[in-house]
Order: sequence, then structure tokens, then C-alpha cells
Amino acid sequence: MRQKNRVTKQLENQLQRRIKGQKTLSTRRCAIASTCSRSQLYQTLRERYQVAMKFSFWRFSHTVMTTFCLLGLTAASGPESNIQDIELKIGIVQRFGAEATAKLQLEPIKGDRLKLKFQTGNKQQILFTKNPVKLETVMQALPQSAVEEVVVLGTYRTFETAEDSANKWRSQGMEVEIAQPERWQVWAKRDVYSTPLLRRLLLQNIQASTQEKVYLDTKILKQVPRVSWVVDGNRYSPNDLEISTEKNLIRVNKSEKPENARLYAGQLNLQPNAYGTYTLVNQVPLETYLRGVVPYEIGTDAPTAALEAQAILARTYALRNLRRFAADNYQLCADTHCQVYYGLKGAAAKTDQAIASTRGKVLTYKNELVDALYSSTTGGVTASFSDVWNGDDRPYLRPVLDAPTNFWDLSKQSLADEKNFQKFINTQQGFNESKWDMFRWHKETPLKDIIKDLQKFLQVKNSPHAKFKTIQAMAVVKRSQSGRILELAVKTDHSTFILHKDEVRSAFAAPTSTLFYIEPLNKGKVELWGYAFIGGGLGHGVGLSQTGAQNLAKLGWSSPKILQFYYPGTQIQILSKEIKL
Repeated sequence: MRQKNRVTKQLENQLQRRIKGQKTLSTRRCAIASTCSRSQLYQTLRERYQVAMKFSFWRFSHTVMTTFCLLGLTAASGPESNIQDIELKIGIVQRFGAEATAKLQLEPIKGDRLKLKFQTGNKQQILFTKNPVKLETVMQALPQSAVEEVVVLGTYRTFETAEDSANKWRSQGMEVEIAQPERWQVWAKRDVYSTPLLRRLLLQNIQASTQEKVYLDTKILKQVPRVSWVVDGNRYSPNDLEISTEKNLIRVNKSEKPENARLYAGQLNLQPNAYGTYTLVNQVPLETYLRGVVPYEIGTDAPTAALEAQAILARTYALRNLRRFAADNYQLCADTHCQVYYGLKGAAAKTDQAIASTRGKVLTYKNELVDALYSSTTGGVTASFSDVWNGDDRPYLRPVLDAPTNFWDLSKQSLADEKNFQKFINTQQGFNESKWDMFRWHKETPLKDIIKDLQKFLQVKNSPHAKFKTIQAMAVVKRSQSGRILELAVKTDHSTFILHKDEVRSAFAAPTSTLFYIEPLNKGKVELWGYAFIGGGLGHGVGLSQTGAQNLAKLGWSSPKILQFYYPGTQIQILSKEIKL
């Protein structure tokens, strides 16, 4: 409350003073109910926690050992050419069926045929066809309404912030899972809190002991989406479908235009997810997966050293992030929430060579895979992990001047200072990204659009601050050493509150990073017209800049030197049993 009053006073006094302190996520344990029956129920919850945690640990250990076996890491590591591949599970079409008109066309390449495997009752069926198969969504009425509900413990922009929240709940003994129905969310684990009574008791205990904005998301279902398709005049509608070909190549098209089809290697599985819809999952070897990542992440025209650096990072990122979609029974997605993966259509000789020449190579810090984060454009300075997300900093992810020469001393001209920051943002030359379109940007947004975006963001978070009608003032009140916004205060007609870190990009459409400052605009009128967002960079700005890496490669830097520049203190190693996942 004192923080809120302080912010209000600051904004009302020409926004001249900084807010001190930062509200942190409460880590208080849920209070035990005072009545005997509630105590007994809470004890039941605790027992469920312990059983589930033991099972979770066993399952995690089994998964890690299986991964090592697949990689050939249980034996002594051999030469690079003997490195075994690992099969990944990539969700290439997520939440299929969320729209009743959704369609997908699957087709074999010339001279091949599709193999469709599925269950009908207790019987397995296998069909072969040389023709395209069109998956269509049909809504199936339920014989009686069904209730679907979860306890939502938080909603977040990114997986990284969601995982930090999940870890805090786990430290209190609670079993949780991370989901992505639209935005990332932390849920009370569904198979632990499996009854309405357990869910409501949990919600009651949390609300009684913390200020966290937890809620019960309840949906009454009268119909559910089912996937239907036709082969040889017969219509089928299984819950799970396995699709393969003899040549291990399948085209997938989400549109009616043949040129939009994407070519995927490996096998496809259509499977239910946690949201009542379906996911099309591509099972593909890691090195083949990289052929569909590197061209789309950094382009096929990038210099060789930049391509090699990207290949090493993409391999490291994939292996470190296999846990992201455990709630949906696959590992990674195919968009910018993970790494962009569009299959083999964009594969090129130059990117294939970069992948082959770095086969098995990963980036490590003290024999552990690094958090291989990277972005399009840093805006001239990289960010620390905690500049953008909640959680512990990584020693190798820290502010680095994104320039071939160190012409701005960050230790003496800290970008946490607003005056220094604005001078930095208005400096154009000398950076690796100086010639890039998104290196610097200036966007003016009417107040009505800012209000609309902010209301939508707060409503998704189920925030009580969403009830406002107009914004009276906004101000950046705290920056990091890399200049990223840590706290932005917003005063509305309803309340005053703080947006933290990556929330800022979710709350407003204009900024493409958190490296910006704002200026109120009147446009010749007495009342506030809107705000100018003046900043630089595209993306979170943590780790390697894909644009900057290309410039350094053109200057003659090798891929190890580029990676050492953006991730100080790290090493490139061949994946082995000594390296921690």
C-alpha cells in the first residue's frame, strides 16, 4: 500500500521522484484451516503432494536417463562422427480445433503414400493412401454438459517467468504444471487436484493466506471439437492419429494455397492436448530439426560464422528446453515462444553445412548447457536474464555493449540512469546493428489505443486494475543496468499500479522491446493525446543478437569468438555424459 501511495504521489508531482523497492511474489505457505474437517482435508492435500512429488521425481529421472540413452551418453563419449541423434517432439500446429472451421491437409511427396494408424475401439487400424488427407474439425454435442476446470495460479507473457512462478509454488510443497492455453499459465496440477472438493479447498487456503490473484477457471462444455477425415469414401474420427510415410517426408498445409505447404521429415501425431483441442506433433531427429530452424531464425544469406553460432545455440536451446510442453505431451513449439521451425522447405546448402560442421556441439557454462537465449536485435546492449524475467541471473547473460569496439563504458555510464539512457538511445552510430531497421524506433500511439491494449492485458491476467476507463499518467520508475524497464507506473481513474519487466511489452502494442522511454503528447490540445514510445531493439535482448552476430562475422570474427562475446565465460563442447542437461 505504501508503494502504491508513493507512486501516486510521484505521478501527481510531475513524476520527478523514483519509486523505491519492488513488490515481490509472496512465498508464504498456505494457511491450515482452523476447523477440524479442513485440517483433515489439508492433510489429505499434503499427502497428495508428497505422492505426486515422488512420482514426478521418478518420471523426471526416467526422462533424463532415456534422453542420455538416446544420445548415446551412457557410454564413454566417442568422436564427433559417432554422436547419436535424439528424436524431438515438436508441436507444429497447436490447439487445432479451437476454431470450428479449422482444416489441415496432409499429403505425401511424389511416389510415396501416407500410412495412417489409429485405434477403433480395441482394434488398431492401418490405412494407406497416395491421396491427400484433409483433417477437418467437427463439433460433437455431448450427451450431457461437462465441467472442465483448473486452478490458475498465474498468467505470464513468457515461459521463463511462468517457470519461476511455478518453482516458487513447488518450493511450498505444491504440485503445479505449466500450460499455454493462449498465454503461459501456472496451474495446480490436474491429476493431483482432481476433484472439485480438492480444487476449492486449495483455492480457499491460498486466498486466505496470500495476496496472489489465483482463481478457478471453470468451463461448462456442451460440445467438444473432434477431428474428422475421409479415406476411400469412409469417414474416421479417432482421438489419436499417427501419420508416416516410407520416405519420412510429409507436407502439411493449413491453407487452401498449395504454395503454403510445409515439408516435414519424420512422423506426425495428432493428439489431444490440455485445452480440449488437438496438437499436430512432429517427431523428428534433432539434427534434422535444426535444418528447419536455422534458415528461418537467421536466414540463409548470413555469413558462415554467424550460421555456425546460430546452429550451436539452436541445438543447445532445444536440449535445454525439452520440458516446456510436458502438460501437452510434447517438448517444443514451432514459433517464437520457442524457436521458429518451419520444416525442410527453406533448407539450404549453406545452412545445412553450418549444422553439419557443428554437429553435436553445444554451448556450456561449468559443464552445464547454457540458457541459450537470443533475439533479433538488442538495440545496442544485451540484457541480463533478470532484466526481462523473474528468476536467478545467469553469470554468462549480462549487459554487453553490442559493438565491435567498447565506446560506451556501461560501468561508468549506467543505463539505469534516465539521462544516460536517453542519450544512449539517441546515439545511432558505432553499433553492430546501426544499419538495421529495428535498431532504433519511434512510435506514437493515441491514448484510446493504449487504453484498449492495457485493458485487454489486465483482463487476461484477471487483474482488479482492469476496471479503469482512462489513463491519467504513465512513467518509467526503474531501469536495469542495461536500460531495460523494470517498473513502469500507470495511474488510471481507478487505481495506480506497476507493470514489471516483460509485462510492458504485453501491455502495449507499440514497443518491440523493453528498451525505450516514453513522452506524453498533446498534439496542440490541452488534454493528453497519447504517448510516444522511443526505443531500440526487437525482442528480449538477452544473449546473442542475430543481427549483431552477422556484423561481427562480416568483420572476420569466428563462431567461437562471437559466442564468447555474447556469452562471456562459456565454452563450446561436444555433448557428452559430463554435461548437465
